Amino acid sequence: MIKKIFFQSAFLSFLFIGKVFAAESGGMPQLNPEFWVSQIFWLTITFGILYVVLSKLILPKISANLESRKSQISDNIEAASKQREESDTKLKEYDEIISKSKTEAKNIFNQTREKALKDINAKKQVLEKQIDEEVKKAEEEIKKLKLEAPSKINKIAIETSSELIQKLIGAGVNNSSISAIVDDLSKKNGDKYYDN
Repeated sequence: MIKKIFFQSAFLSFLFIGKVFAAESGGMPQLNPEFWVSQIFWLTITFGILYVVLSKLILPKISANLESRKSQISDNIEAASKQREESDTKLKEYDEIISKSKTEAKNIFNQTREKALKDINAKKQVLEKQIDEEVKKAEEEIKKLKLEAPSKINKIAIETSSELIQKLIGAGVNNSSISAIVDDLSKKNGDKYYDN
């Protein structure tokens, strides 16, 4: 680009030579043809030095900075794409972990529920068994009481009758005769109460 500017400026300077000859009579010293050679020399030297300084010192630094920025931008883009890929894989892993934990929680809940139901059924069976045993014991006790009740009732009746007769008559009565009467009465009337 600097070369292009240099050649354009040299071309333009030669282009205006015709106009300069016309302006020479006007008294401008820079347009005097005798100074043109030195002016073109110094112009060439100045633009040459400017070209060397720009091409050797300034432009390499600028191009190096541009290259480093370009490489840094490409590195940043590459790192960002890698991080995006890593974040995508992490999100997939996170979703998989969540779905696995949900299924595990469901399984644990179902297993716990089944275990609780089994425990409840087992305890219910044990309780029903205990209740059946208690009912059987109560039924046996009731049967036993039914079997023992007539003899106890007879004994109470004999004792009560002898006490009443003794109080009424004032004399003691033989317990064996009272026992025979109570037995006879209990056989006649008591069967209807104890058959059930």
